[in-house]
Amino acid sequence: MSEQIHKQHVAIVLHRPRYPENIGAAARAMWNMGFNRLIVVEPDHFDLLKVFKMATHAAAHIVKQIQVFDRLTEALSSFHYVAATTARTGKHRQPASTPKKAAEKLIALSQNNQIAIVFGPEDRGLSNEDVRQCNELITIPSAEFSSLNLAQAVMIICYELLLSGTGEGDWFIPRLANRREMNEMYDQLKDVLLRISFINPQNPDYWMNNLRQFFDRFPLRAKEVRIIRGICRQIDWYGKRCFQDGRAVSNGVCGSETDEL
Repeated sequence: MSEQIHKQHVAIVLHRPRYPENIGAAARAMWNMGFNRLIVVEPDHFDLLKVFKMATHAAAHIVKQIQVFDRLTEALSSFHYVAATTARTGKHRQPASTPKKAAEKLIALSQNNQIAIVFGPEDRGLSNEDVRQCNELITIPSAEFSSLNLAQAVMIICYELLLSGTGEGDWFIPRLANRREMNEMYDQLKDVLLRISFINPQNPDYWMNNLRQFFDRFPLRAKEVRIIRGICRQIDWYGKRCFQDGRAVSNGVCGSETDEL
């Protein structure tokens, strides 16, 4: 028997939505597909009356439970896997999946992990900085005009999640490290790699973006993140010790030469 999406473990995240009507329409689209966890980050206008009007009474319970955050990093901190929807591609962005392919992976992940699916502002989408907070990119196929209405995009993603299954056989994915744990690891990794001159200090984010994409190909568990952070601490300690030992030797040599004079 194939597994289905664990709906209670999936949240729709609207980052910087410009119009309250789109928030309400997105809530209604979610409830059409049976999802009810909605997060809004830095909305331009959060007029609840307009949100409720577009959500209608059917999705009013979703609107009442909306979580509002001031920063995307804060909103995603507790999630173990984050997918970003975008129509923009480029050399600084990882290859994107279709909604159907992404849904097949997310269904397995959702059994033991909290999943966030992020949608960007209506006028410009998610920035490169926003995308760095995500494990995977999803692009909705379109013809010549790639810009979709926000609620339409939410509906398509939720529709694919509702229909897709993992198929025959077992596909177990354990609990992964959440975004707060991953971000702390990346910060520590960036600091130690700068100290040992492994990455270019003039443009460290470019090199860190490559490392993020590398680790996101096989999402890490919390235990694995702790191991990597432990290695970073050991490298940092060893580097400081070598520096101190070298300085002590240098001071000793200088002192003996001075004594001889």
